[in-house]
Amino acid sequence: MDLISTVTFLPLFGAIVLMFFPREHEGASRVFSFLVTVVAFFLSLKLLYGFQTNADMQFVKDMPWIASLGISYKVGVDGISLFLVLLVTFTMPIAVLSSFRAITDRVKEFHVCMLLLETAMLGAFVSLDLFLFYVFWEMMLIPMYFLIGMWGGKRRIYETIKFFIFTMIGSLLMLVGILYVVFQFKAQTGTLTFDLFRLYDVQLSAQSQWLVFLAFALSFAIKVPMFPFHTWLPDAHVEAPTAASVILAGVLLKMGGYGFLRFAMPLFPEAALRGAPIIVALALIGIIYGALVAMVQKDVKKLVAYSSVSHLGFVMLGLFALNSIGVTGAIYQMLNHGLSTGALFLLVGIIYERRHTRLIEDFGGLTRVMPWFAVYFMIVTLSSIGLPLTNGFVGEFLILLGAFKANPMWGIVAAIGVVLGAIYMLWMYQRVFFGEITHAENENLKDLSGREIAVLAPIIALIFFMGIFPNPILRRMEPAVDKFIERVVEKRVARESQAGFEEFVVENDAGAGEVR
Repeated sequence: MDLISTVTFLPLFGAIVLMFFPREHEGASRVFSFLVTVVAFFLSLKLLYGFQTNADMQFVKDMPWIASLGISYKVGVDGISLFLVLLVTFTMPIAVLSSFRAITDRVKEFHVCMLLLETAMLGAFVSLDLFLFYVFWEMMLIPMYFLIGMWGGKRRIYETIKFFIFTMIGSLLMLVGILYVVFQFKAQTGTLTFDLFRLYDVQLSAQSQWLVFLAFALSFAIKVPMFPFHTWLPDAHVEAPTAASVILAGVLLKMGGYGFLRFAMPLFPEAALRGAPIIVALALIGIIYGALVAMVQKDVKKLVAYSSVSHLGFVMLGLFALNSIGVTGAIYQMLNHGLSTGALFLLVGIIYERRHTRLIEDFGGLTRVMPWFAVYFMIVTLSSIGLPLTNGFVGEFLILLGAFKANPMWGIVAAIGVVLGAIYMLWMYQRVFFGEITHAENENLKDLSGREIAVLAPIIALIFFMGIFPNPILRRMEPAVDKFIERVVEKRVARESQAGFEEFVVENDAGAGEVR
């Protein structure tokens, strides 16, 4: 089996093996699932090692699957999907390790769901066939449904149903759009195919392209989630167990931005350019709205959840600035958000295990009893607000540059969002960690254990590495970003120029005929 398929399906194989473990052997289930995710991570590093910086799509595997319908098993990675694959394989062992003490009920089933979810996420990022992508896209819904519904909080059933309905509505619309594109391509070429790169050449009328783009865009906007489709997210985070929140924030929310990058915008470039002002407006509203709502939250986990709405607004702003700087910043910021916000949820989960509360008013003065916890929390907080030398600064800086290049007013509004982000994050930190200890329950809290340090240390190391040495990542992204800009922007400009030239020729020929 090729490398990319091995990385993708190893967690699925692990989940099948894990099903045969005796239920009472909880420790063995934990260790086995952790080892599977670690092996998947080290195998994915071979993708990074073998990736060529001057090439586009690599490690491509293309073989017939349902040949009569034009469906193939086609996978590959480029500078966009490579690092999202690495984000999945890096985050999953951390999430599994963080659950060792938090999950005590139906342990085997929990880890089966986690491994199934990993395969689904990896498959979605590497799929280059629209039917294959849709299969993995829907597959992600099932394990996350059970992770929230079976191991979540008191309102888990309500939130699980809400999450399912939101996601399914968007998915069904996307399926209709996929089928329309495929059959339009068949009508034009006589070939039935779901191959993404062949479908890039489909010719649609302006109205058809706009309608199908909206179908794709709605599905991806819900997953981002963009304002006003964000309402499922805060409750999902609050009710989900810590490990599921880490995966939801760290990886699943990136599916929306990736969907726009890989599918919606290159397939329908004219509609993407036409809709860019609308999506940018919603992104800017989301940046400010998410920051303001986060500022008034009393629950730390809900504050971090609303911060995601704001931060992912920056991602959408960078994408629809439609220049290479903004798009590069958006991809980098997706990685940053996965690390920083995932770490914040881990930290909130650690304190919740000790105090069984997430209310800001129940804390205060924690630096005195948990100094290492306070240090780790401060580093991740500074990363989240984009302090120089942390990963968050690089992504936000590139997005702001791209936004100012596209429209200075967009950059100004986004910069206000950066300031608001610093206000609510630092204010939260001040109330939780400084001042006097006013609750007796906080006086004897234990600082980070060795396992918790092992969970957090790799994230802290990457926060500084990506903030100080971004070039190794940016250099590998560049060819894929250039190809994206060419497909979405430059071809549209070329078509408009050609159309204008042909119109000019026709008009001049008509004029010459009249003179003669």
